[in-house]
Amino acid sequence: MAMASNRLLPLALLLLLLAMAHADTPRLEPTVRLPSQRMAAGQGDDGSVGTRWAVLVAGSNGYQNYRHQADICHAYQILKKGGLKDENIIVFMYDDIAHNLENPRPGVIINHPQGGDVYSGVPMDYTGKEVNVKNLFAVLLGNKTAVSGGSGKVLDSGPNDHIFVFYSDHGGPGVIGMPTNPYVYGDDLVDVLKKKHAAGTYRSLVFYLEACEAGSVFEGLLPNDISVYTTTASNAEESSWGTYCPGEYPSPPPEYDTCLGDLYSISWMEDSDVHNLRTESLKQQYDLVSA
Repeated sequence: MAMASNRLLPLALLLLLLAMAHADTPRLEPTVRLPSQRMAAGQGDDGSVGTRWAVLVAGSNGYQNYRHQADICHAYQILKKGGLKDENIIVFMYDDIAHNLENPRPGVIINHPQGGDVYSGVPMDYTGKEVNVKNLFAVLLGNKTAVSGGSGKVLDSGPNDHIFVFYSDHGGPGVIGMPTNPYVYGDDLVDVLKKKHAAGTYRSLVFYLEACEAGSVFEGLLPNDISVYTTTASNAEESSWGTYCPGEYPSPPPEYDTCLGDLYSISWMEDSDVHNLRTESLKQQYDLVSA
């Protein structure tokens, strides 16, 4: 699995649930603490630890792109299992897969050949043509008045909060796809992240990007001093890869003629599914996923 990043961190959604040390430079704790553990220790979402937020984006549409929405649905299920509330999870998904006439299991999305339904319960905050650059940037900046349609949920985050963004789609040099025009360009996205930092509305922001040539979206553009950490499925010049595809091993069930997931995304999510997130360190997960 190839990865490129501005500042490389382990491929773990667990980073979202990490309790960051109160210091000028963020420091990663050696193990992950779930919200239930913080509550047991007397720590809550009262500003001393901060609220955990997530923005999940499937930037494509059409049944042939099944895997992107499957990735996002799977990520949602991990977040929910980790203790995040729906009010703090914002989902962008065209939502044309689960009930697509080509879907052999109507109303169900799977992300593994033997996997269960990951679609159930996913909040459809922004669907169809609401999945667009304008709404995405408004959500990231917490600008409720700039959002058009959808649930109206935005990142209403504060200075002690921690944000996770996971984006799964096609990409090219300096660009990520969207199901509606225009696309997301790296310089525009980085400008939004800079504005978010200048507003003082997060303590840490983690961005996982699944796309071809994904490294080019951040490389040479993202500053090192705005507490944003990125990992990508590919560097600035290589492709990312689908997985669980017809004709490959393991293959999807025979009734599926499309890939069920993406290799980078599947790697960190399936590790998160099977390991004890209360004891596995970030480095341990990184070593397992990147091997």
